[in-house]
Amino acid sequence: MIFESGTVKENRVQAALGPPSPARMTKRDPFKYFKTGREIIRLAIMLHVRFPLSLRNVEDLLHERGIDVSHEAVRYWWRRLGPLFAPKIKKRRVTEIKSSRWRWRLDEMFVKITGDRD
Repeated sequence: MIFESGTVKENRVQAALGPPSPARMTKRDPFKYFKTGREIIRLAIMLHVRFPLSLRNVEDLLHERGIDVSHEAVRYWWRRLGPLFAPKIKKRRVTEIKSSRWRWRLDEMFVKITGDRD
C-alpha cells in the first residue's frame, strides 16, 4: 500500500483501473444509437434551425429528397442533438454578421420634446 499520494482507497481504485486508456478518454459518439445516418440527421436539424421551417415542412423536404423520416424523429433529434450544434450555429452567425460590410446609416434625426423640435 502506498500512503504518499493519497488514501488507501484511492490507490486501490487506481490499481484496479490501471493507467487511463485512450478509449476511456475519448468522447462518446452522439449518433451511435440512431439508425438513421449522421448526415441525414445533421441535414434535418440544420433545415429546422437555419430556415424558419416547421417540423412537418422539414419532413416534407426530406421526403422530396427520398428520405422517409417522421416529424417526430426530427423533433427528437433536435431535442437531443441541438445543443451539440448550437455553438457551431452561433459561431457561423457571428462570423457572417462580422463579415458583412452592410451597415445602417442615420442621416438626420428630429426629436420633439414638449412641442419643441430640437
